[in-house]
Amino acid sequence: MKATFTFITLLVTTATFAQTNITGKVTDAKGVAIPGVNVYLKGTYDGTSSDARGGFAFETDETGNQLLTVQALGFEIQQISIRCNGQLVSHDIKLLESINVLTAVTITAGAMEASDEKKSVVLKPLDIVTTSGAMGDITAALLTLPGTSTVGNDGRLFVRGGDASETAIFVDGMQVGNAFGTTASNVPTRTRFSPNLFKGSFFSTGGYSAEYGQALSSALALNTLDLPLRNQGDLSIMALGGGYTQTLVGKQQSLTASANYYNLAPYQSIIKQNFDWEQAPASWDSEISLRHKWGNAAKSRSGMLKAYFHSEGNRMAIWQKIPGSDSRGDRIQLRNNYHYGNLSFRHSNSNGWLLYGGAAYSYNKDAWKLNFDPVRQVTTLSHTKIVAVRDFSSRFSLKNGLEWYIKTYSEALTDQNLRRDFTDHQLNHFAEGSYYFSNRLVMVGGVRTGYSSLARQVWIDPRFSMAYKFENEGQVSFAAGRFNQLPEEKTRIHDINLKNTSATHYILNYFIVNNNRTLRAEAFYKNYNHLTTWQGNASEPFDIAQNGTGYARGFDLFYRDKKSLKSTDFWITYSFIDSKRQYATYTTRIQPSFAPRHNASVVAKHFVTGLKSQLGLSWSWNSGYPYNDSNLPGEMQRKTGMYSDLSLSWSYLPRPNVIIHAACSNVLGRNNVFGYRYATQPDETGTYASLPVGQGARRFAFIALFITLSKDKSANQLNNL
Repeated sequence: MKATFTFITLLVTTATFAQTNITGKVTDAKGVAIPGVNVYLKGTYDGTSSDARGGFAFETDETGNQLLTVQALGFEIQQISIRCNGQLVSHDIKLLESINVLTAVTITAGAMEASDEKKSVVLKPLDIVTTSGAMGDITAALLTLPGTSTVGNDGRLFVRGGDASETAIFVDGMQVGNAFGTTASNVPTRTRFSPNLFKGSFFSTGGYSAEYGQALSSALALNTLDLPLRNQGDLSIMALGGGYTQTLVGKQQSLTASANYYNLAPYQSIIKQNFDWEQAPASWDSEISLRHKWGNAAKSRSGMLKAYFHSEGNRMAIWQKIPGSDSRGDRIQLRNNYHYGNLSFRHSNSNGWLLYGGAAYSYNKDAWKLNFDPVRQVTTLSHTKIVAVRDFSSRFSLKNGLEWYIKTYSEALTDQNLRRDFTDHQLNHFAEGSYYFSNRLVMVGGVRTGYSSLARQVWIDPRFSMAYKFENEGQVSFAAGRFNQLPEEKTRIHDINLKNTSATHYILNYFIVNNNRTLRAEAFYKNYNHLTTWQGNASEPFDIAQNGTGYARGFDLFYRDKKSLKSTDFWITYSFIDSKRQYATYTTRIQPSFAPRHNASVVAKHFVTGLKSQLGLSWSWNSGYPYNDSNLPGEMQRKTGMYSDLSLSWSYLPRPNVIIHAACSNVLGRNNVFGYRYATQPDETGTYASLPVGQGARRFAFIALFITLSKDKSANQLNNL
């Protein structure tokens, strides 16, 4: 009996000794208690939840090494190794907020993204191509966004006091050379690429990522479609020409091919033109787009290979009057041939690495005849790139990339057998890290380095940005950085030793989206150094130097509303730009002709369900363009009257696969003037004669029929509008 009692006593004692008490307190990163946290031993049923003060306590019979798991919604799971040996185990645990990429703060300083995937977008892809007055031109639609200026006699992107050459354009991460069509002086151009190629875009007006370089003002990154939805054929019949696109889609791959032809001669024979055309602009283009997808995204091993090829040819001949002369003027004839090829890839693997990059080649040949004297200019750009991205945790990711550019330029007087050219190799490396302190605070820091074989120059560009999101009250962002860009090829050909021009950006942004309303306000300051100056004219400059300086400062306002007016979506933009720079032939700091001080736009789209129609309106306005009057002392002493353009559009769907689209720009017929050209010599009275630089016609009207052929009779070409 005594032995039995002793055995029972030892058994109870052993059981009591094996039971371990586990206690502690759970707080967030700021030390605030977190109630309702699940605290348990992994692989067991032993555990509890924290109380209102964050405290917890429970007992376990488990022994040895165990994993104490702490789990709460909105916080990262934490596991702590403990040893259960019958003694008290106490741990105070601090949980870190988990990062949700869908709701976390994003950098919006200087950045305007068009995407269907992110919440902080300003416009979606369809918004860009359905903007009235854009006539299907991507950059024309972007001119309704803050920070841009409409320069009606050019047509390219002018951003925050910067010249159009200060904007770089990328397709699937690869830079595009000569992205705008070649044209005669004061005849506006447009981008070469069809808007229905792209699923989204990232338009930065400054302070952009270290991934992008050789652009002082802006970067426009266009992302092409992945796999199309279906097999279909798209027929376009327009007043200016027509085209056909065929798309074939498989399970993992697709092929899209298109061809288009445009000729403005029939249109110009009906609509009176202010320009003296000998041969109206005519062009053709063809495109092939290949897509191949592999892997399984669910297993974190997937990728996409894209190939895109574009070819086009353009021709025109125009007479441009000479101020003070009664003759027809100078005859300018242009024959342009352009080819662009792009091969890009993206691949993610189970080790957490994302690899992307590719290769691209641009070829542009301009054959000019200036009063029958032939001139040939050829520009090529080769770009290869490889980037590796790794998320080392839910909070920190690192991007690392290498780029190699080969740029060539040549120009020749073919009748005289005279030619000059150059080739420049540029090697770039960039690294950029992003760290989320919480879902409300993120910081991004990066550096871009470069080397030019022709300039024999090494440069280092640091970049920094951060954003903080308030509780239901929007967010604030800040971005700063240094940017370098080599002078344009037509200037470098006269002095191949020219170095980089540089700019420093500072941007402060406020952004809020609430109840289908978006408000964006941004202030900026940009400082220029080493701008290129010369004497003489741009075609044959001399005394070239890089002692020019300048600045651009101001603010932007953007408001978009899809809620207040039934079936109506509208946005309003205002930009104030104070820009002064000494560059080109100017000896003092002047306000450039391409930087109007006040810029505004209104875009509205109204859906009429009963009429199966979308009605569009856009109005662009600025306070006028500075220009240099040769009859007055000083530089850039005068300014034109204000610029104003009201455009209307109507899209009608008589059938789901048929769209009739009509649009008219400048419907009020305003005679906008962009500046004046002056004679090189005064007349007998000592006065320099002048001619206004104006529009090709008071209005531009466009009408088209779009038909989609597919098994799905509801498919159409909305992206073409």
